Amino acid sequence: MNTETQGKPALLGGAPALREPLPPPHNVGEEEVAATARVLRGGPLSGFVGVAGDKFYGGAEVRRFEARFAQYFGVKHAVSFNSGTTALHATVAALGIGPGDEVIVPPYTMAASAVCVVMNGAVPVFADIDPRTFCLDPKSIREKITKYTKAILVVHLFGQSADMDAIMAIAKEHNLKVIEDNAQSPAATYKGRYAGTIGDVGMFSFNVNKVAQCGEGGVLVTNDDSYALRAQLLRNHGESVVDDLPGYDAGPIFGSNYRMTELEAAVAYEQLEKLERFNAHKVGLCEYLTAQLAGIPGVATPYIPEGNTHVYFNYALLLNEEQLGLSRDLLCKAMAAEGFPLGKGYVKPVYHLRMFQERKAFNQTHFPFEYDGYGGTPDYTKGSLPVVERLHFTELVATQLCQYPRTKETVDLFAAALKKVLAHADKLRAAHS
Repeated sequence: MNTETQGKPALLGGAPALREPLPPPHNVGEEEVAATARVLRGGPLSGFVGVAGDKFYGGAEVRRFEARFAQYFGVKHAVSFNSGTTALHATVAALGIGPGDEVIVPPYTMAASAVCVVMNGAVPVFADIDPRTFCLDPKSIREKITKYTKAILVVHLFGQSADMDAIMAIAKEHNLKVIEDNAQSPAATYKGRYAGTIGDVGMFSFNVNKVAQCGEGGVLVTNDDSYALRAQLLRNHGESVVDDLPGYDAGPIFGSNYRMTELEAAVAYEQLEKLERFNAHKVGLCEYLTAQLAGIPGVATPYIPEGNTHVYFNYALLLNEEQLGLSRDLLCKAMAAEGFPLGKGYVKPVYHLRMFQERKAFNQTHFPFEYDGYGGTPDYTKGSLPVVERLHFTELVATQLCQYPRTKETVDLFAAALKKVLAHADKLRAAHS
């Protein structure tokens, strides 16, 4: 690292804040090494069997992890999956949502948060986002409800909860189910309750990019016995199981192989035990960064509503180009030259994707968007949700600078680099006009 952050910006020939890129974060320790060695030596590597019986629910490591997860988050059921995406698919299937149904979803999220609806033959309807939290705006949700609406899928984006009291009230008023995609906000709280545990079904992710990870993995949580069983059937070839499952009377179902391995479960268990420490480290660095950036004209640091705790999966800033004296594009170019690339926006609004623009998901057919069993008219027009488009295309930048195990030294360099760039805004603008 180069601590020289004074003088000219790197984009104007000065020394960059970082001479070499930061190494990728890695949070695996000896506990995970020991856990995987234990499984490798003793086996089996997967404990699932796709027939009714004790092994239908997985091996010892899977069940140990699920029990600990349920205890940690105070829920009745935790059902593990081989990814957050497959867990999301199961949240929709668990609620019995399918062809002819609509689910209201946010447009600012990984595509899986909407595609999981299509995978079940239902139709995503996009509502706009709150301009400060970037989560679903309850006012926009109300505007999107139709006679086909069956559920609201909430994404707790960047590390904090959506406005769950307002969303749950809307759901109760219209007899809708609530799904929580909590991939980015594990152990974040909303008025004292864990995000992901407030609605009917929730999802957590253990993908390698998440705070706690096992490479790939996901967990569905619920307090409803029937939803948990439907999720377990979807996970493990349910069509081959239901005829021999004692007491099951909910009709035919088909499943897939969405099972977590014993190795993944062993690592996930150890990572879960470290979640509080990982979050505390990241929160400390992000709060330190917020203090460093306080008062800079044109830079709005993360907003946290009263009653929320934030675990900062992403650290998002909102820019006012007029106050900055720089365009977002030029600011990002200058920061990249300093060694600190910023994401311009997050992911493009999901309804901009080709499958929604062309309304084609299954080969060249228009199912489920258009067919005899569905009469809805979801609007996927570009420009239809002004808040998300403004934020994504002009105002928002994001960084994962504060990931474990990075330090305050790195944060100091980032803040100094940003201040250096902004101090030379006139020269940068003149040189790149």
